[in-house]
Amino acid sequence: MITLTQDADGFVRMNRHFPAKTPISIRFTDGSEAEYTGRKLNELYDEALAVYRAENRLDAKGFSRAPAKTVHPTNNVEFVPVQAGMPA
Repeated sequence: MITLTQDADGFVRMNRHFPAKTPISIRFTDGSEAEYTGRKLNELYDEALAVYRAENRLDAKGFSRAPAKTVHPTNNVEFVPVQAGMPA
């Protein structure tokens, strides 16, 4: 079991996919705790990555279509938004 803790801004730190069937427990800032599968958190990670790439003018594979000097050095996200009461 993997345990993640939500920060004050509503995110959990996640910089990679977890195995799909791994149980993951999230402690929320309101004191509640819920258990999800790796598959659910991987979906949230993919959504956050798509938003990041869209906001930074990157294509679906993370390549820049803008001039090189305007691109952030990493094409990944490390923080994924979560909220208490998310469907499992």
